[in-house]
Amino acid sequence: MTTRTFAALGAALLLSTAAGHAAELVVYHGWSSPAEVAALNILKSGLEAKGDTWTDLAIPHDSGASVSLVNLVTGGNPPNVFMESNPGVYRDLMSQGLSLDLTQWYNDNGILAHLPDSIQKVIAVDGKIVKVPTALHIDGMVYYNLAVAQDAGVDPHGWADLDAMFADFDKIKAKGYIPLAIGGQQWQVGYLLHALTAAVAGPEIYSGVYGTDPTIETLDSAEFRASLEMLRRFQQNTDEGSVNRDWNVTTNMVITGKALMQIHGDWMKGEWYAAGKKPGVDFGCVNIPGTKALSVTVDAWGLLGGQPEDKTAGELDFASVVLDPSIQADFALAKGSTPVRLDAPAEKLDDCSKEVLGALGDVHKQVPNPHNTADEDWRTAIDIVSFNYWSDPNMTTDAAIEELKEQFDTILG
Repeated sequence: MTTRTFAALGAALLLSTAAGHAAELVVYHGWSSPAEVAALNILKSGLEAKGDTWTDLAIPHDSGASVSLVNLVTGGNPPNVFMESNPGVYRDLMSQGLSLDLTQWYNDNGILAHLPDSIQKVIAVDGKIVKVPTALHIDGMVYYNLAVAQDAGVDPHGWADLDAMFADFDKIKAKGYIPLAIGGQQWQVGYLLHALTAAVAGPEIYSGVYGTDPTIETLDSAEFRASLEMLRRFQQNTDEGSVNRDWNVTTNMVITGKALMQIHGDWMKGEWYAAGKKPGVDFGCVNIPGTKALSVTVDAWGLLGGQPEDKTAGELDFASVVLDPSIQADFALAKGSTPVRLDAPAEKLDDCSKEVLGALGDVHKQVPNPHNTADEDWRTAIDIVSFNYWSDPNMTTDAAIEELKEQFDTILG
């Protein structure tokens, strides 16, 4: 596509419908929970209102989705729109001329001024904006059942640190509740570790493990060791049914009053809404007690480049729907996320989104999810080692660190 043609397309207002096209778009994603599907349907309705067609291509979450996307591209049947955060995938697409550079489109529509700093940092790859952010989440939020907390006589907002949280567990158990609901799957343990590393060790150590330029010395630090030891403490407080339990099934334990709380990504909120529950009435939310930094997930879409003009116009329609301020607010309520746009209608923000935005007010306390920064092989290795550590109570912290150092040397050395 010529620069002149792209500029003409990009100059269209966000809410306008491009004339003279009706594109059929294949949309690739890994979402399947009720809340996720409800949020997708909001985007689908917005796209169809512009005259375009949405064809679903869903791959279950965390099943090697990036590999499947690469296979679809190399096989000659790529989707037009795809849910993807890994910068390495975009670099692969760039090398093939199949990544759509959205920099001019963002500038023409004045979007960047309305995006938080944490989002602006992850939507560009090698100086080009290639992602369309759709949802903002904190990876380690505490969601708790208000009725259970009241019955047990505990207040998660009053916990100054994780030690104070664990000190209340006997009181919670005495009332017949599971204090902490955890889903024991590799990816969930991996998320918990990087959330704890941010919270316990702080942004500098977190970046030394999960950033774009990790160091092997960080793995030997007292702060990262403390993060692993806290992960072991969480493992020691799991219930018998946690093994291989899905995250949303775990969330349901809290919703139904079997457990007080869950510490996971704040997409949990969508499950509460799907169950007809309300923040401040049925549930509360708070950051990990004593947190030093917040790991931020930005769910984002990529758009396929090198396409006919009508397809590109349809893809830009999709981007304009995703980033419409009002649709952002509706999407966030369904998904359990916080809007990515700062100018989303304030009256649609719930207490938990306000909690998130308040916490993100300090740019020095927010770090990006490893999927946006870390080498994919290295991130996968951390997940594997941490899950082995989680699954084997006899594995020492020293042994886990040594395994991580061996993986570091193999992958990044």
